[in-house]
Amino acid sequence: MGRSVRKDRGGQRAEPQLFSAAKGGKGRAGKEASPPPRGSRRRRRSLLWPVIRFGLTLAVIGTLGLAGMFGYVWMTLDKQGLLQIPDRDPGIMILANDGSVLAEQGSFNGDEVRIADLPDYVPNAFIAIEDRRFRSHYGVDPIGLARAIYTNYRSGRVVQGGSTLSQQLAKNLFLSPDRTLQRKLQELVLALWLEKHYSKDDILQLYLNRVYFGSGATGIEKAAQVYYRKSAAELSLAEAATLAGVVKAPSAANPISNPRAASDRAGLVLESMADAGFITPEEAAAAISNPAAAKTDSYMSAKNFVIDWIGEQLPEFVRDYQQSLVVETTIDPALQNSAELAVAKELGAQGTKLKVSQGAMVVMDGSGAVLAMVGGKSYKKSQFNRATKAKRQPGSAFKPFVYLAALEHGFTPDTVEVDEPIRVGNWQPENYRKKYLGPVALETALALSLNTISVKLVLQLGPQAVVAVAHRLGIVSPLKDDASIALGTSEVTPLELTAAFVPFSNGGYPVTAYAVTRVKTRDGRVIYERNGSGFPRTVGDNELWGMNRMMRLVVTDGTGTRAGFPGFDIAGKTGTSQDYRDAWFIGYTSDLIAGVWVGNDDNSPTGKVTGGLLPAMIWRDVMEPAHRGLTPRPLPGTPQVAMSGPATVTDAQYDMGAAEEPAPPGINAGNFLERLFGGGQGSGNPKKKHNSARERAMRDKLDEP
Repeated sequence: MGRSVRKDRGGQRAEPQLFSAAKGGKGRAGKEASPPPRGSRRRRRSLLWPVIRFGLTLAVIGTLGLAGMFGYVWMTLDKQGLLQIPDRDPGIMILANDGSVLAEQGSFNGDEVRIADLPDYVPNAFIAIEDRRFRSHYGVDPIGLARAIYTNYRSGRVVQGGSTLSQQLAKNLFLSPDRTLQRKLQELVLALWLEKHYSKDDILQLYLNRVYFGSGATGIEKAAQVYYRKSAAELSLAEAATLAGVVKAPSAANPISNPRAASDRAGLVLESMADAGFITPEEAAAAISNPAAAKTDSYMSAKNFVIDWIGEQLPEFVRDYQQSLVVETTIDPALQNSAELAVAKELGAQGTKLKVSQGAMVVMDGSGAVLAMVGGKSYKKSQFNRATKAKRQPGSAFKPFVYLAALEHGFTPDTVEVDEPIRVGNWQPENYRKKYLGPVALETALALSLNTISVKLVLQLGPQAVVAVAHRLGIVSPLKDDASIALGTSEVTPLELTAAFVPFSNGGYPVTAYAVTRVKTRDGRVIYERNGSGFPRTVGDNELWGMNRMMRLVVTDGTGTRAGFPGFDIAGKTGTSQDYRDAWFIGYTSDLIAGVWVGNDDNSPTGKVTGGLLPAMIWRDVMEPAHRGLTPRPLPGTPQVAMSGPATVTDAQYDMGAAEEPAPPGINAGNFLERLFGGGQGSGNPKKKHNSARERAMRDKLDEP
C-alpha cells in the first residue's frame, strides 16, 4: 500500500489517501482506490459488542451469585455470636489456704498480651509462616488460595492450606472444627466481617491470644510461660520462631516432646521471615544455629494429685459457669511439700531394696480438711491418685474398728483374752511369727497387733457390729460380713481410712474429707461456700479414752514406735496385709491426722515391709516438723468406769515374737506414759493383773441393762 499527499487549490495539505494494487485501483500510476464499504465497519462493531455484553452479563451474574452465596452463608450463621468477640473459655485459679496460687487452668488474669508490648519479630514470625500477605489482603488471600489449590492438586493430597490469619481466627472464635464446605464458606464470610470491624493489629492480637500451642497452653503468653518460663514480651527471636512453628502441629512440633521437630520447624519459620524481609539473612542464620530449648522440669510436683482431685469435685459445687473461677482450698503449701518430699525420699532410698514402688499419704485436721495429699511416687510417670482411688487391704490398720466395737459392748483395755491358736472352719488365722502369748490384755493385743485376739473379738461380737462401727466412723467401701473382717481383708482407700480415724482425735465426730472451702467468680461473687455443723457425735468419752489409751501404746511400746516423737500425745495403728502386699500407718495427735500406704500397683508382695517400717518413718518425717510451734494437748476421752492405768508391753512379750513386726531396739515408752499420765502398773504379774481386769469387765457387763 502507498500514500500520497494531495493539495487543494489553496495549497493546503489534504487528508492522506490510501493506495491499493487491488483490482479497480490505479496502482503505481496514481489511480485512486475506492473507500472500504460501510457495511464492513458495522460488521466489526456488531461482532465486538456481543462479546463485551456477554462478559458484562457474566460479571453481573457472578457478582449477584457471589452476593447471594454470601447472603445465604450469612443467614446460616448465628448473628448473636457476631455482635461481639466471645470471651475466652473460663479459667480456674486454685488457691492454697494461705492465699498463694496452687495452679491456674485455662485462661485467667494476666494471660493476654498486647501487640504493642511484643517485639516486632514475635507477630512477624506468625505472619511469615502462616499468612505472608496478611497486611495487604482483606481477610481472604486469592493468591495464597490459588497457590494452595495448585500445590494440593500437584501433590494429590492436602499439603498446604490457603487460610489467612483472619480465617483461622474466625474459625477459632465462632465455628466448630468440622471440615465441610459450608463451614469453609462461613469461615470466609466471617473473615471479611472481622476485617471490616477490626484493625490488622486487633486481629493479630486476638489470634495470638486464642491460638493453641500444645501442652495445655492457649495463647502466646501461656505458651511462653510453659515452654520458656518467661513472658511473651521477653521471647528471643529463636523462641518466637519456635512458637510460631508449633501452631501448625502442636503435638508433632512440640518443643518438649519433639525438640528436633520443633527446631526444624523453627528453621523454616526463620527462613520465611528472612524471605519476607522481616529479619536479615544473618539474623536468621544466627537463630537457626542457636535453636531455642524448652525449659522443662524433669520433676512434676505431687500437688498435681490434689489439683486433679479438686478438679474432679468442682462440678459438684458449680454446675455451670461463664466466668473464670477462684477456688479456695484447705491445702497447706508447706505441709504439702513436706509430704511430697518424705514419700519421695523414703521410697527413693529404700524402695528398690524393699521391693516397694509406690506410696500415698493424706494429712488432715480434726474437721476433715485435707492439708496435704500425695497420690504416688511420681506424678510425671503416673497420674493415678492412689490416695483417693486405690482400693487396698488395710490389714491390721482396720483393727481399731474391731476394738471400738468391743469397747461399746462392755470390754475394756484391761479385758483379758487368750492368745492361742484358733480355727474358724477351714481358716486358721495366725500371728506375725506364729507364736502366742497366752492371756493378754486387749491393749497389749492391739499394741502388738495379735491376729487371734482380733478374730476372737469378731466372733464374740458378730461381724455386723464391726461393719456398723466402721461405716459409722466414715468407711464408705463395701465390707465383708464374715470373721475375716478382723484382719482387714476388705479393701479401702487411704483417704477414707485416714478420715475414719479422725473421730479418735477430735472427740468422737465423724467427718467427710474435703479440700474446697469456697468458690468465687473472678469478680468476687460467691458461688459455693462450705458450711454446716457436720455429723453428730458417734463415739463416747469412755470409748474414746479406751481407744486412745490402746492406740497410744501402739506408738510408745508396740508396732508403731518408729512414728513417735517427743513432746506430743500420739496414737495410731500399723497395718500389713497378707503376703506383705500393703503396709500402712495411720496416726494422729489432737491437731493432725495422717495416713500412709506403701505397696505396688500390680499387688505384688513387697520385701516383707510392714506398717511399722516405711509408713511409720514417712509419717514421722512429715508430722514431727508439722507440730513445731503447736501446743501439746492430750488426746480426747474420759474414763467413766474404774480402769487400770496404762500398761507397757514387756520385753518378754516382744521376745515371743507376737508383734506384727519386730520392735526397734531402745524403746522404753512405758516411762513416757507414766510421765504423761502419772502412775501406771509397771511390769508386775501380767497374768494376775489380766485376770482381775477381766473380772471387773465381766462384772460391768452384767450390770448393764
